[in-house]
Amino acid sequence: MGGAGGRKARDVTADGRRLLGAARALLDDHQRAVAAVRAALDPIVDELAARELESIPAARLKDVTQGRLRLGAIEAAGFGSVRQVLDAGRYGLRQIPGVGPQTADQAYAAARQIAEAVAETVAVRIDVEHPEPRTTALVVALHRLAVAGPEADRAVEAARQAEAELAPLLERAAEAGGWPRRWFAGRERRERARAAVEAVADLCARADKRGTPLLLGQASVDLLREPAGEAEAWVDFEVRSADYYSLLAELSGGAPDVAAAEGFLPADVVGRVRAQPLDGTHRRVSLRGYQAFGARFALAQRRVLLGDEMGLGKTIQAIAALAHLAARGGTHFLVVCPAGVLVNWTREIGARSTLRAVPLHGPERGDAFAQWRADGGVGVTTYDALRGFAAPEGGPRVAMLVVDEAHYVKNPEARRSLAVAEWSARCERVLFMTGTPMENRVAEFRSLVAHLQPGLLERPGAAEGAGAAGSQAFRRAVAPAYLRRNQHDVLAELPALVHTDEWTEFSATDQDAYRTAVLAGNFMAMRRAGYADREKSAKLRRLREIVADAAADGLKVVVFSYFRDVLGTVADALGPGVLGPLTGSVAPVRRQQLVDDFTASGGHAVLLAQIEAGGVGLNLQAASVVILCEPQVKPTVEHQAVARAHRMGQVRAVRVHRLLSTTGVDERLLAILRDKSRLFDAYARRSDVAEAAPDAVDVSDLSLARRIVEEEQSRLAGGSS
Repeated sequence: MGGAGGRKARDVTADGRRLLGAARALLDDHQRAVAAVRAALDPIVDELAARELESIPAARLKDVTQGRLRLGAIEAAGFGSVRQVLDAGRYGLRQIPGVGPQTADQAYAAARQIAEAVAETVAVRIDVEHPEPRTTALVVALHRLAVAGPEADRAVEAARQAEAELAPLLERAAEAGGWPRRWFAGRERRERARAAVEAVADLCARADKRGTPLLLGQASVDLLREPAGEAEAWVDFEVRSADYYSLLAELSGGAPDVAAAEGFLPADVVGRVRAQPLDGTHRRVSLRGYQAFGARFALAQRRVLLGDEMGLGKTIQAIAALAHLAARGGTHFLVVCPAGVLVNWTREIGARSTLRAVPLHGPERGDAFAQWRADGGVGVTTYDALRGFAAPEGGPRVAMLVVDEAHYVKNPEARRSLAVAEWSARCERVLFMTGTPMENRVAEFRSLVAHLQPGLLERPGAAEGAGAAGSQAFRRAVAPAYLRRNQHDVLAELPALVHTDEWTEFSATDQDAYRTAVLAGNFMAMRRAGYADREKSAKLRRLREIVADAAADGLKVVVFSYFRDVLGTVADALGPGVLGPLTGSVAPVRRQQLVDDFTASGGHAVLLAQIEAGGVGLNLQAASVVILCEPQVKPTVEHQAVARAHRMGQVRAVRVHRLLSTTGVDERLLAILRDKSRLFDAYARRSDVAEAAPDAVDVSDLSLARRIVEEEQSRLAGGSS
């Protein structure tokens, strides 16, 4: 290798060292951020574990030693709990009369074993309503990683790969760096050094093409930011607490039971799923462990039903599977869903991935379908619209068909079921999703599996007439095509409060009512236009779907609205058995009776409440689902209402669904409220003044109403929709 070759080798190795340096710097930055979280987390976990150990009687130590441990003398000395035994230590236990070294060592070892198990399963809850110094320190430490986001995860993975590949190559390439070294190196070593230089050059070129140096640099910038202020960190936690809890679970190792998170699937299926890669290049969201498993399950098993309980993120798992397929060359995807969630799907795809969502809905759906067939993307359509689209015969292949709320096609003779069946037969990968438990509905379950893997229906336990064998036998038989996890299995890592904005499009009737209200300058009528016609209301349709899902899971629901007539419309739509409405005119004794009846009812129940009446002074912690019929002018009113259900003592997560319309007053109202400083709200909400007078931090009802009415009148006058 001549002088020019030597210079080239030096240039290449210099590029390689720069990339390796950037990779190692990022890994160091990430490790420091992780260490800061663990330093804040460990004291909290230690205290929680200590409390748990205090509640475990010392007699449980016998279980660990299969009954061989003699505890009489230890218990007689007043050591009644595992924590007391642990705190005493080996030396302390040996001082107890009648306790020899062997017994002391066995008792302490058993206590340590229980303590380790408790530490692994303890769940850290961050109470936003009662922040204290240790949880504040934890939220601040987590904030750095939360802000860095999924891109930091990608950067860390890229950095680890770069370090693993570059370090040994650069060591070998160094022998080609200067003539003395080349002169004294043998021919074989020179050739090896030359090959290493070429490998480094190729690796750096591929890294540049992928944008790895920029990815590493940006992630380092994010991880080296000054620590957030306490208020800033708390506000960010409130906005996206699920991200924080996901990080917490990942870093603490406090994940839920692995078998439960994997749906108790057979070992051979689990093995295939675990081996399935999951490319996150096009994904903009971090996945919890059980969600990553669900996405891999859909990919590895190809044609499956994801039946996770409502609130566990089935949509995110589907998007993760689509993003993986896009990274592997997939261009066309199709999502079929009820009309009420079409807008949600469109927004979630845009927010959670780099994929392009293409609504195939409305009067122009034929043209949109043709464009999607030509250009690709994630087509999002409804069951009714799907019947008008010809299933693909030629042209681009649909990489995955996703069917949301798949229980809609449980009747194989229905027209929408036939349309889904036709499309499913022409797609290699199909993902059905439903939060409705199917185990005890064997006939309906069979019809869904028939779309996916009909061969499974010939298995013992799943064959026609096998219902007598039991629902669990059927579930085991169809396990290769069915995955379901429940909240109590996987929510140890999740926040107790999950917010979902449910976006809907006005129906024609909703739009007419809204236009009339705008022209009349009636702000309050604009806010409730979405409920003008019970039969054709898009919001009511989505509300009924949420209530039906909750009923299937046996969950209690509280529905809030500012307007009494809206609550009346909801009551009519839901039918008999609904409690309330609880309004300001209901006497206090009657109010409490309604709440007591709601709490005492076995299983599913629905309570209707006017938000300013039900939002203050009542304990609704029996509710696991909260529905807000419309956004409120005063954010503190929503906050107080949700707090009625999300209280200390809640044993299940509370899911909050806010019903919103994509056009009109809802979106305008939210946009204006977002313009207010979130930090100001955070400081004010934690001040004595804000606690005493919530109005102090809310915008004026009158000024906001006037502004929105004028904007909407101008918009409609201009002919835009």
